Amino acid sequence: MDLAAESKGTALAVLDWSEPTVGLEVRLGVSDVDIASTAPDVASLGIDCAFGWPDDFVTFITRHARGDRVDSTVDEGMAWRRRLAYRATDRATRNLTGRWPLSVATDRLGLTAMHCAVLLDAISDTLGRPVDRSGAGVAVEVYPSATLRGWHFDTRGYKTDVGIRGALIAQLLERAPWLRLDDAARALVTSSDDAFDAVVAALAARAHALGLTHPVPTGYHEQARREGWIALPVGPLEDLAP
Repeated sequence: MDLAAESKGTALAVLDWSEPTVGLEVRLGVSDVDIASTAPDVASLGIDCAFGWPDDFVTFITRHARGDRVDSTVDEGMAWRRRLAYRATDRATRNLTGRWPLSVATDRLGLTAMHCAVLLDAISDTLGRPVDRSGAGVAVEVYPSATLRGWHFDTRGYKTDVGIRGALIAQLLERAPWLRLDDAARALVTSSDDAFDAVVAALAARAHALGLTHPVPTGYHEQARREGWIALPVGPLEDLAP
């Protein structure tokens, strides 16, 4: 799913892998209640949003709220500010892809991440257990544009240009002929980058369910359970075939 700050821009795609041809249902303007009710029925729910904030950022704002001074011997300079801005998974993603994800602490992602925190609680209530933000449970953090680049698609301009997005969809279907996109679904994912990203998020969730994503590195599991961890595919799109 592609999460927005409000339900209006939130899109959900559900893929049915039980047949040789993969069925697709995609909707735009999906409520948290609808999303949470989907969680028990899927093998993996890929959510395009940060699941948490950087540990160093949380520590900093907690100290700042108490009125503590910044420790100038430790907490200074751009390296320190980047530790506040980026999570461990963001740094790992940059190492893998060469690009920084949006910072949940300093970029436009903050309002959506607040929505995500509420959504994860709703999913937890539906499942009857807390969501593991490291991706060890049903819900997993995904990153559609990085996923596409990992599968060797050119993502330049696809979010803002309908023509580019239409061409990208055609390339996706050529490499994944088992994916069934009826006329209505194709029209929606072509007209809406949110709906398109929801489909990619569902494909990334499939990769994660099959164990075809980069694992959380040794020593980072506890941090990932607080901050979240982006699941990036390790193999080609073709490996997802039913």
